[in-house]
Amino acid sequence: MEHQRHEIRNKEENKIENKAANQSMHETVGIQAVHHVAILASDYQKTRDFYVNLLGFQIVRENFREDKQDYKLDLLLNGVELEIFAPAIPDPEAKKHPKRPNFPEAYGLRHLAFRVRDVEAAAAELNKRGIATEPVRVDSFSGGKFTFFSDPDGLPLELHE
Repeated sequence: MEHQRHEIRNKEENKIENKAANQSMHETVGIQAVHHVAILASDYQKTRDFYVNLLGFQIVRENFREDKQDYKLDLLLNGVELEIFAPAIPDPEAKKHPKRPNFPEAYGLRHLAFRVRDVEAAAAELNKRGIATEPVRVDSFSGGKFTFFSDPDGLPLELHE
């Protein structure tokens, strides 16, 4: 009996030590939140119009980077910051920047999700603005409603309650 208590106490002590080690690791890194998401776009004007005029992001900074021969557009909406990068000279043959593979999905960023209060209303508004959305579904784990749509380069975007 005493041996069992000793094993249980050791297991509990190990859990506490592991938890403390994990916390200290996170504290030393100091991550507080996602600062921004960077998106590489093929067509600057189309992408600017999509995120600013159709989705409602505000322009924070808009710059042409001479040394890189590209545009950098910083956008903000309700604390979400996007950095849009786009070459000044279009690359229609995708020699410098390959096209994004969607099917089959590639490793890396799968999609970017935006929280909304009402998925159906938000999807209807996107549809009125000429942006196609998938049918609204329910996440079987969280119970939240969601739908997908795409930006001008095919980056999957999600609306999620």
